[in-house]
Amino acid sequence: MASALRREEIICLFDVDGTLTAPRQSILDSTEEFLLTHVKPKATIGLVGGSDFSKIAEQMRGEDVVKKFDYVFAENGLVAYKHGNLVGKMSILEYVGEDKLQTFINYALGYMSKLRLPVKRGNFIEFRDGLINVCPVGRSCSQQERDQFAAYDKENHIREEFVKDLKKQFPDFGLVFAIGGQISIDVFPIGWDKTYALKFVEKDCYKEIHFFGDKTSPGGNDHEIFEDSRTIGHTVTSPEDTISQLKRLLGL
Repeated sequence: MASALRREEIICLFDVDGTLTAPRQSILDSTEEFLLTHVKPKATIGLVGGSDFSKIAEQMRGEDVVKKFDYVFAENGLVAYKHGNLVGKMSILEYVGEDKLQTFINYALGYMSKLRLPVKRGNFIEFRDGLINVCPVGRSCSQQERDQFAAYDKENHIREEFVKDLKKQFPDFGLVFAIGGQISIDVFPIGWDKTYALKFVEKDCYKEIHFFGDKTSPGGNDHEIFEDSRTIGHTVTSPEDTISQLKRLLGL
């Protein structure tokens, strides 16, 4: 049954990769047009991505994404925009400290150096404002190599085993290790998952907060916000599935 709430009473929050776009690809014209022309008049809309703002802007085809969407939450909401204005920014370096971060980074690089994969490229550790992105194949890989690793990882559970090992090695560091996107693991302090974005949304007293994401199972970086008692979670398999579910939710 379609929602009867007014725009200011309902908000739809979206993961980016696998939800509004193909992994690391730009949003399609048809998807963007549907969101801005059909969804936005019916509901407040926001993005909640694990990537940094530059990558989200690239996928959403420009930094004016902060004006197209009511909210844009980069790095799980640790870099937060509302109506085009920066309203929050956190630093993992300040929070965790250089000593612990170096200990973790050195161990992660050592672990990845022992992995044998179909290919390895560069940029295995990417340091962001609110999290560290760890990538066994290397973020410098091509799209074809990215797809190749994703298929290999699905069969051999490379990231899943890596996360298990990190949890065992760093039980007292107060860090979360979450599988994100096709090729990487996001590392951030406990509580700095995508639920962090909700602190900004709650202030506007929406009657319903809907979240759409593809990595909603335990260990995925959409899981916590999907399961949160404040949200109504929707698991999607593609941008097309997201559109289909939005049509049913909003009666479009």
